Amino acid sequence: VGHCHPDIVKAAHEQNQLLNTNSRYLHDNLVDYAERLSRTLPEKLSRFYFLNSGSEANDLALRLARHYTNHQDVIVLDHAYHGHLTSLIDISPYKFRNLEGQKEWVHVAPVPDTYRGLYREDHEDSVTAYANEVKNIIEQAHKRGRKIAAFFVESLPSVGGQIIPPAGYFQKVAEHVHKAGGVFIADEIQVGFGRVGKHFWAFQLQGEDFIPDIVTMGKPIGNGHPIACVATTKEIAEAFAATGVEYFNTFGGNPVSCAIGLAVLDVIEKEHLQAHATQVGNFLMKLLKEQKIKHPIIGDVR
Repeated sequence: VGHCHPDIVKAAHEQNQLLNTNSRYLHDNLVDYAERLSRTLPEKLSRFYFLNSGSEANDLALRLARHYTNHQDVIVLDHAYHGHLTSLIDISPYKFRNLEGQKEWVHVAPVPDTYRGLYREDHEDSVTAYANEVKNIIEQAHKRGRKIAAFFVESLPSVGGQIIPPAGYFQKVAEHVHKAGGVFIADEIQVGFGRVGKHFWAFQLQGEDFIPDIVTMGKPIGNGHPIACVATTKEIAEAFAATGVEYFNTFGGNPVSCAIGLAVLDVIEKEHLQAHATQVGNFLMKLLKEQKIKHPIIGDVR
């Protein structure tokens, strides 16, 4: 919402003057923020965990998936990056290829890139073809006695090249993953909070009928302040709680962070930033596409 936005600075300052505690102490801001955030998401995603960074959020999502499914393995897209913790370097081909390599519990699917990928715009059904790549990975894993806990994907793969997956791809992949007893995790850390313009969440570009099992948030959630979140279903949260190992995060969801989170949502709404993203995005795309027609060196615009 912009550098040093006065509304955000004011919210942080006012809450700092009143009270900032660790999250063992109950405070209304956390509940107020969870309720407000829930209004932006499908009803099914009704349980929230607050953290300090996107990496923390993705690590927790991984834990939730494994507890819920009792499986270990994860499918990710090629070139993906999901964070800097050891657990996330392990599921980030962008990183692990230059470090210790691919773990046996990690499976890499091709990026659904219809411009430069395996199946392109001229393919008769690129959506099914890319989803079948995931299906094949699952079948091969099962043959080796391995079980899939999650398909972990950025709703718009960013490090992979700002790829926009063809509509319907997530639905078909989710079908294969659910059939294998896994869950679908949408990483919205870079692309959430209205940044895609016409929708508040990038996974919604796939269609209204698509709902992930877990959504992770970071970066824009606090406009630079360290706050992050994992949203999931009642069933997954209850399975996690049933382990008896409580989830605790000292500063995740503290009063100041939640005051800032609320202020960010206020600004997005008040200043119509989603509509602004749509208008500016469309304007830029139109002009860049005109350049593409003019200059053969430009292959794709996104």
